Amino acid sequence: MDPNSEDKPEGPAEIPIVGDVDDWEGDVLKALLDVPAGGECVFYIDSAGGSVYGALSVLTLVRYRRLRATAVVLGECSSAALLVFAACQRRLVTPYSTLLFHRMRWESDKRIGSTEAALWARHFELLEQEIDKLQLRLFGTAVEQVRRWTQEGYYATGSEIAAAGLAELLEI
Repeated sequence: MDPNSEDKPEGPAEIPIVGDVDDWEGDVLKALLDVPAGGECVFYIDSAGGSVYGALSVLTLVRYRRLRATAVVLGECSSAALLVFAACQRRLVTPYSTLLFHRMRWESDKRIGSTEAALWARHFELLEQEIDKLQLRLFGTAVEQVRRWTQEGYYATGSEIAAAGLAELLEI
């Protein structure tokens, strides 16, 4: 073996998703672009969520490039991070994993006029409905359970997620 060669390690790309979406979005997108189209990756998730747009960009790239993705929830996978989790074909949680399902929340630090605010509010309402439908479609099972958890703002344990058929339980 040539010591100067830059051989890539065998196996799927391993990509951490840790912290707020804004903290990991760019790094995750870059890492995904290094995975060959149709290739495999494993996301290691410990994220409370954040920007739904950032999570959507990761989800879209995974789906567009037809990546075979696995999610392993190390600690928390909540809010917008659930979209990435749901997009994975294989999902693993521990009994200690925490996943917060809730309706989208609008937060802005921008100074905008009332007309723009009204337009954004209409957009936000439609986006919220579409994101809810997308998440249900991606999970593909336990639809009523996920819908109820989302409406209630429910913190689900890894054991509950596995019992609902949304992931495999990884004993640690």
